[in-house]
Amino acid sequence: MSDSAFGGAEPSAVFPDWSPYHDLEAAARAYLRDPDVALEALDGVLRGASVLGFTLERFVNEVNGVWQEAVVCDGHRLLLWHGEDVPEDDGPAGSMTSSLRVVPVSTVTEVGCRQRMCRTPSGRVRVDSIDVYMLLSSMDEGAVPGEDGSMQARHDALRFGKTLDDGGPGQIARLREFAQVVASAIGQPVR
Repeated sequence: MSDSAFGGAEPSAVFPDWSPYHDLEAAARAYLRDPDVALEALDGVLRGASVLGFTLERFVNEVNGVWQEAVVCDGHRLLLWHGEDVPEDDGPAGSMTSSLRVVPVSTVTEVGCRQRMCRTPSGRVRVDSIDVYMLLSSMDEGAVPGEDGSMQARHDALRFGKTLDDGGPGQIARLREFAQVVASAIGQPVR
């Protein structure tokens, strides 16, 4: 996408680091291309509730342009805002979608956190990447083929990831922190 009405410039593949900001608004303004759109959608649901943790994601998609996400936990709900540029064939130039999904924390049945660790030449252990999943009690809209060829339903899941190249050590640590916040809200610590 060339000139977005929302960002005003060609999207960059390298984005500022949001991890030093522990305030959602400051982090969103530092990292998201469209922070006002995201914050307005989230504030409409938060309505003054405390933000216990959050994670942010943004990348450039070869087809659509910028894809961005903010996920917030207030202890009772997960609020997932997602903004995405619309391909030029699907709308006027500069169009984007903005969507919000609210998931009760009570529907999170499992939180998993997998870290890939490497030992540096000095012997120090370093986390190179983190993958977090949150299994929900709701069912996924799509079915998958089972071993017998029949279509099997599966539970919905939320997945988040950060690497040294995509986010760096600060965002890896913040995603781990976010997983711990959600896990403690459902009563199960992340190990």
